Amino acid sequence: MKKWLLIIFWIALFLSVIFVFVFARKEEQKTTLEVPEIMVIAKGESAFLNKDDILQRLHFAQLYSLGQKVSATKLSQIEEYLSEMDEIRSVKVYKNIGKSWNIDIELRNPIARIYNRFGENFYMDEEGFLISKSSQHTARSLIVSGDIPDRYGKYSVNDIINNDSLKTIHKLEEIYLLSNYVCKDPIMRKMIGQIHLEKNGDFVLIPVVGDQLIIFGSAYSEKQVNDKFKRLKIFYKEAMPYEGWAKYKAINVKFDGQIVCKRRNG
Repeated sequence: MKKWLLIIFWIALFLSVIFVFVFARKEEQKTTLEVPEIMVIAKGESAFLNKDDILQRLHFAQLYSLGQKVSATKLSQIEEYLSEMDEIRSVKVYKNIGKSWNIDIELRNPIARIYNRFGENFYMDEEGFLISKSSQHTARSLIVSGDIPDRYGKYSVNDIINNDSLKTIHKLEEIYLLSNYVCKDPIMRKMIGQIHLEKNGDFVLIPVVGDQLIIFGSAYSEKQVNDKFKRLKIFYKEAMPYEGWAKYKAINVKFDGQIVCKRRNG
């Protein structure tokens, strides 16, 4: 008899816990959510999105509005929607106990803004990912202009790196190698303000100060880029203090193992 009473007690307790859980769940679904706590992580000074932008986009996509119930909020859909945005590198959306919930976002870090020969412009981040321009925010980054055949959304840097036939007709990989070096090197980051691609395929570096041009040539590989910048930095360190910054019109590191300088007239 005592054994049956014990079994009945545990069954009743289990059913009570289930009832309380289901009741609490139903009540929670009727709860009005608070405005989400949004954390936006961005490297440096560049930020494509802020908290207000996120809320506006969610409202426009009809995924969230002020006063929305828990039952009408699909966190997985919100996370998927945000993860598809060019500007966002990673996102996590999660709910806490009660009415609060969080959106944690890491933004992509732009290193170059590319102006192609079709009049379009877009960004490239430090991983070679292409980002569409924003009508609301402008990221501070290296300008790349000239006879650039690449268009936004056609190919990524990784597509070109892994396809030899694409390398001959696209310049994104070379632009990435050059921009990445300039942005990571403390000397070049302060010195170079723009990269220009000539019709003959040569890249020309334009310093922030002065009108001296640096004829860089091609940037087919990381090794080639490193070698050219190494020669350039040695020249600036060892020759420029004696020759003077105004003496040369152009510095050419296009050819392997050489630095060719063009003097100004007079």
